[in-house]
This record gives sequence, C-alpha cells and structure tokens, in this order.
Amino acid sequence: MKTLRFLLEKEFRQILRNRQILRTLLIAPVIQLILLPLAADYSVKNISIVVVDNDHSPISQRLINKITASGHFRLTGYTASYNEALTMVEQDQADIALQIPTNFERDLVRENAKQLFIAVNAIEGTKANLGGAYLNTIIRDYNADIRIRWQSPNPTAAAPATNPGATPSTASTITAAPASHGTPTANTPVPQITATSSNWYNPYLNFKLYMVPAILVVLVTAMAAMQSAFNIVQEKESGTIEQINVTPIKKHWFILGKMIPFLVLGIILFTLGLLVGWLFYGIIPVGNLLVLYASLIVYLFAMLGLGLLLATYSGTQQQAMSLAFFFINIFNMMSGVFTAIDSMPGWAQAIVATFPPSHFIKIMRMVVLKGSGFSDIVYPITAMAAIGLVLNTWAVLNYRKTN
Repeated sequence: MKTLRFLLEKEFRQILRNRQILRTLLIAPVIQLILLPLAADYSVKNISIVVVDNDHSPISQRLINKITASGHFRLTGYTASYNEALTMVEQDQADIALQIPTNFERDLVRENAKQLFIAVNAIEGTKANLGGAYLNTIIRDYNADIRIRWQSPNPTAAAPATNPGATPSTASTITAAPASHGTPTANTPVPQITATSSNWYNPYLNFKLYMVPAILVVLVTAMAAMQSAFNIVQEKESGTIEQINVTPIKKHWFILGKMIPFLVLGIILFTLGLLVGWLFYGIIPVGNLLVLYASLIVYLFAMLGLGLLLATYSGTQQQAMSLAFFFINIFNMMSGVFTAIDSMPGWAQAIVATFPPSHFIKIMRMVVLKGSGFSDIVYPITAMAAIGLVLNTWAVLNYRKTN
C-alpha cells in the first residue's frame, strides 16, 4: 500500500500541475453538457409542406388549415400542379407535398371514399418518418371529425383518412359514412371508442430528461477512455516510463496507480454533470444517488481498463487517440444514446451487450427517471463488472515491464 500511495501522489501532482488537462477534463465537458441536450431533440417541427389543391372546396381548405394549425408544419406555398410541388421538394424548398385531387369533395359525397396523394422527401429519414406520421395523425383525426358530422342531424361532407405509411410517395384514402344507411336522426347513437394514454416516468415527453443522462455518460466515457490511455503513452514518449520500469513496482500496482486518479476525476465530472442537469434542465434523479455513484465506480473501472489496455498497444499519443476514437464512435452510435438497442438486429444486440456504455446508459435512465434500485440493475451492473475485470486483467497481462 505504501508503494501505491507514492504512485498516487506522483500522479495527482502530475495532473494538477497541468492546468490545460484540468480545463479539458472538467470545463469542456460541462459546456458540452449544457449545449448538446438543446440540440438533441427527437421532436420535429417546422416541416415544410407544399399543397396542390385542385379542388378548392371548403373540405380541402379546412384540411389545410388543420394541418398548418398543428404546429408541426409550415406551409411553403400552393402550386397548380404536382410537378411544380415535386420540383420544390427536389430543390429542398419543401419536405412534403400534399396533392388534393379535382372534385375531391363531390366524389367524397357520392362515393364515400377518396384518395389523397402524399410525397415525402426521405433523404432525412427521421424527418421523413416523423413528418409522415404527423400528417397521418392529422388526416386520421380530421377524417374522424368529418365522419361524426356526417352522422349528425346536419351532415356535412366527409373527410380524409390515414396515409398508410411514411413512404416517399403514398396514397391516402378518405372515407365517409356509408350512404346506404341513410341520414341518421338525432336519436341515432354514434358508437365511439376512445383511448386514454399515460406517459410514465416522462409524462410530458421532455426529451431532455431522456438525453441528458445519456450525454453525461458519453462525456464520462470520453474522459475515462482517452485520458487514461494518453497518460501512459505520454510517459512512453517522454521517457519517464523507463524510470518506472526499472523500479521494483509490480505491474498491477502501476496500473492501479494510473487508474485511481482518473477514477476520482470521473466522479468529479459526473457530479458536475448532475449539477448542470439540475441547474439548467431541472433534472433531479428520482432514484438513490448511492445507486448512481456505485454504478459509476463500476463503469469507470471498466472504461479505465479499456483506456489502459489501449495504452499498452500504443506507442504514441496519436496511435492512442486513433484507437480511442475508434471505440468511442462505435459506443456513441450503438450504445442506445440516439437509437433503441431493441430495434437493432440480433447480431448487433449481441455486440452491444459487450459495451459498458450501453449498460450504464440503461442504468442512468432507470435510476434518474424511474427511481430504480440495486435490485433492478443487477444484470447491467454485473455485466459492467465482468467486462471491467476482463479489460483490466488484459491490461495488466499485456503491460510489458522490463527489469
């Protein structure tokens, strides 16, 4: 233990002496945590829509008003033909083109059904899917409203139904109440089914509650994996590693001495992140902080092991940076920060199960949003501990110390 104490004293003095490292480790991640959640929002607004209204009827006008009043769509303009609307989509002046056919209201009344045509710019997949889904919902609601009016004592024309999917170009069928039944009287019951939804843990669908814990994990990951790797490689480049190698220090003490300082810095960075989440976004963890910090220590144990392992395979800081960026980019894209792991193919889920960030992101969201306890996170915390044990053992065995 005396040897470890001397190593830790050396490491902390070396870190505190370099103020640039402290600014990089603490100030930069805090700024990132303030800015990134403001941009990471899954809700899509201001979707540009161009309308080709070949009917110019009250029914078509009310549909257009309902679409623009939803808050999701911004009416870019009207065109006289579908080709003009498609040109606007091709020139990125509009995201969606809606074509209302000629005699739309007349055919709807006579035939009880009519189709709309929707073309979606699918270059931006997320915007296309959500934009088509929003438009689907609006048309479906409008269709239901018109059907109810049709079955009322003073029936009006019928309304649009749903677009079956958010594909690049789709047809949307519009239906009215069956004319064969005749016009109902005032006493005719109109059957309706309503559904009441409840959003648990995030009732207002505030995406910052979902993204801030994950982004905090990403920042801690970058600090732990990269800086621990750079620390050893820097000593290789400066030549001080040779002085340590000729001393009677066991390899595991050396690795432990390199790990603990960054473990402390990781805890400090995590604490600052929680404070930023509270001050800027009003996020207060529902669960016990002890559960969070215990999980954090296990996670840092795993990620610092990865950083130290990368350092044993790197001869220069450039090599260490390249290896660290390789793994961090994969972690960011596949660990559930932006996309659900359950939506990935089976082979990808099997790979993601070996990523410590995927388990810690799950723990963060469970504890912060749901208030989960130790009994609820047994699997992810055990998985992180097992992965960390493998990585650190590998790092110790792979470190070549010459006497």
